[in-house]
Amino acid sequence: MPDSHYAVVDPSTGETLREYPAISDDHLRDAIARADDAHRGWTATPLATRAGLVRKVGELHAERREELATIIGREMGKPVKQALAELDFTSRIYAYYADHAEELMADEAIALSGEGTAILRRGSLGVLLGIMPWNFPCYQVARFAGPNLVIGNTILLKHAPQCPESAEAIASLYADAGLPEGAYENVFATNEQIEWVIADPRVRGVSVTGSERAGAAVAEIAGRNLKKVVLELGGSDPFIVLTVDDLDAAVEAAVNARLRNAGQACNSAKRMIVLDQVYEPFVEKLVASFAATRPGDPRSPETAIGPLSSAAAAERLEEQVRRAVAEGATLSTGGTRDGNYFLPTVLTDISPDSAASREEFFGPVAHVYRVGSEEEAVALANDTAFGLGSYVMSDDPEQAERVAEQLEVGMVFINLVGAAEPELPFGGVKRSGFGRELGRLGADEFVNKKLIRRAGSSASAADGMASCL
Repeated sequence: MPDSHYAVVDPSTGETLREYPAISDDHLRDAIARADDAHRGWTATPLATRAGLVRKVGELHAERREELATIIGREMGKPVKQALAELDFTSRIYAYYADHAEELMADEAIALSGEGTAILRRGSLGVLLGIMPWNFPCYQVARFAGPNLVIGNTILLKHAPQCPESAEAIASLYADAGLPEGAYENVFATNEQIEWVIADPRVRGVSVTGSERAGAAVAEIAGRNLKKVVLELGGSDPFIVLTVDDLDAAVEAAVNARLRNAGQACNSAKRMIVLDQVYEPFVEKLVASFAATRPGDPRSPETAIGPLSSAAAAERLEEQVRRAVAEGATLSTGGTRDGNYFLPTVLTDISPDSAASREEFFGPVAHVYRVGSEEEAVALANDTAFGLGSYVMSDDPEQAERVAEQLEVGMVFINLVGAAEPELPFGGVKRSGFGRELGRLGADEFVNKKLIRRAGSSASAADGMASCL
């Protein structure tokens, strides 16, 4: 893994605003030690107290939302309206885990076939390492750190190299909320340092949100060191348009699902799979809507799509579009960039055998495919290495349910987009990773589910031993 370089580079101008030094090896070892020492006291702190402090972190996100939104826009180009929405959802995530702390940590009784009782008791593991992406700088941290701090784990947080200002601001919120020293440690670590952090026996688990390459590299190191890892990686989510009467509503949903955050989301609707009978009007309306959406200054509340996160991201997407057209795809609109601003782009006539059909396009580019049947739609939707989310548009409830059942993904949304909630598990299958974040399943990823079995009144130690022989 190459070294990380922490800097704020305004993607709207390309100007480097501030550089941050990577943490030294000695200071990183000190951070691990603080997190390890803090775990002993933090996990012994009453659950209600831990939950109350996590709730305060969420409240501070809400209080400082304007400041944080400005930082997000400056670092990765998110329009201010979308950044504020991210922060509102972030606050709700912290509140959810505070509200449901007792429920999430409650003992779970196990029905026994013999005498006695048995329960599962949830407890913390220890120090956890979170490796976070740049596209949702506050939300991603919340869905990892929020539940795990409530559980009693402590956190080492390595944020994306282009989000150091967000990383510092978030760490300040935890300190201001009153968490003890070491409970949440922000570390500007290099990827080389992360290798030995994962290997450190005091670090008990790792959560990564990022690229396939990053996930595979971290999982390999974690596996060698017998560490639990959760991976939330890329996606090429299908947006399947079947039997719909309101085509305008379907197109609006498609636009929202693809262009949010300038298309820079793992669960964006990247492949539009449309039944033949509505294909032509759908494409016409989609192209018109994409063409009418112009990139603008992320600081303006009127802007719907800002710049891509970096020059490298814009160059990569431009090259992907160029190769797709060279392979035979039709460029229906867009396809060009001005600096890091990339015009919303629609590609049609993409061969399922082309390299473009297999790649994740991380930007405002929609692929549109024509299919002749529901069965063909499902087959094409599943013909990908990814399996994160999906969208099904159909006025026929039985059809929608039938299709949803067959999709090889971790999430299906029927007739709606942008429907994430703190209680809904987020994650995928295949090369989109494994494990879940958010909700009950997310809270259960890094816990010790300890079995406690008690004898019944008529049982004896000898009876118990005999059952093991």
